[in-house]
This record gives sequence, C-alpha cells and structure tokens, in this order.
Amino acid sequence: MAKLGKRTTAAREAFAGKHNVNVTEAVELVKSNAVAKFDETIEVAVCLGVDPRHADQMVRGKVSLPNGTGKSVRVAVFARGDKAEEAQKAGADIVGAEDLMEIVQGGKIDFDRCIATPDMMPIVGRLGKVLGPRNLMPNPKIGTVTMDIKEAVESAKGGEVQFKAEKAGVVHAGIGKASFTAKQLEENLLAFIDAISKAKPAGAKGTYMKKVALSSTMGPGVSVNVASATGN
Repeated sequence: MAKLGKRTTAAREAFAGKHNVNVTEAVELVKSNAVAKFDETIEVAVCLGVDPRHADQMVRGKVSLPNGTGKSVRVAVFARGDKAEEAQKAGADIVGAEDLMEIVQGGKIDFDRCIATPDMMPIVGRLGKVLGPRNLMPNPKIGTVTMDIKEAVESAKGGEVQFKAEKAGVVHAGIGKASFTAKQLEENLLAFIDAISKAKPAGAKGTYMKKVALSSTMGPGVSVNVASATGN
C-alpha cells in the first residue's frame, strides 16, 4: 500500500469519527483542513430523493449566494444590436450571434455561463449537443433566456450559482473559497440548501433531502446533519 502523505494523514485524523455534524462544525472542519497551496473551493453535494429522468422530478434553479463564490465567472451572451451593447456594458466577456455560434461549434468554449435573448434561441438551439452536456444551455426557467440582459450578466458576475440534479439525483456546487470566513461559508451553504428546498418538484416522493456533504477541492468530505442545514 502506498504511504500516505503528511497532509492526507492529518486530514484523515481530523475527520475520523466525524459524521452527521452540524453546519457550523462541518464548515470549520472542512475550512481548517483546506491547506493546499492554492485557494481551495468549498463544495457541497446534496443527495435528493428524486429521479431526474422523470420531468416532474427534475430539480434545477439558481441562487445568489450572499457572499459570492470567490470565482471569476466568464459570461457569453448571444444578442444583437442594442442588447449586444447592453451585454458589453454590463461586463459580458463574449458577445455575438452567428459568429459566436461558429466559435462554439468549432470547439472553443471559453465561458462559464451562457445567456441569450429570446430571438437568439433558433441559433443557440443548434448548439444543444455542445452546451447541454456542460450545463451551459440558456434556459428561461433559470433566467438565462431573457430580455433583461443587464441583470442576467450582473447576477452571473455577482455570485449567482445555477444548479441541476444529475442522473443519480445529486446536486453539487461550489459555495465559496477556503479564504472565506467560516461565517461567510456558513451563510452561503444555508442559502444554497434553502434554494434546493424551495426547488422541490411536485413529483418528489418520500424523503426529499437525503444527505448533505461538504468538502474542499483537495480534502476529504464530511456529512452534514440535514436538519441543521434545513432548519427542520
């Protein structure tokens, strides 16, 4: 068996016996053990009692974290004319129409969020096979197909997180950086869990929120007491 490094050994010892802890303890434990040479992302994974293959059990939405994500988000906007100008003024990194479609079709996806005006959807729709698997396809349900380009761009740049249940019913997201204070991370975590709770689909049966786990990019994870995260 390969010998574990000092950092891995120390982290395992710190997490030993820690299970189903409250939100405050989970945040402090994960944050204090995020000791990589870069600013690690603090990540949350939520296991839901849903089957996203059924339309009435799909969970998706967005939430603006009170303390942002600590991540620089590159935003692409499909728009023409005044709306393209509005996007540029709002701080969009890439703005275009057919030219942007060709760039994406060519395999260059240099952005983290994609927004479009409704009239651009016939063009954007051709990119479904490229943008869809990356969870970048604009969608009116989460405000990325909109005429209010300024608000959409500013929200994306300001710490808005989009979420969508994967095939196994798991939703995950980065909720901040290890350099954040414990209070900032706790506030972000609670805001994210609250958004998941409010996104409960009509078709969900039985226990909706089964498990919540918190981890850092390079560190182990710890399970969080669901009741402490939801306030129930």
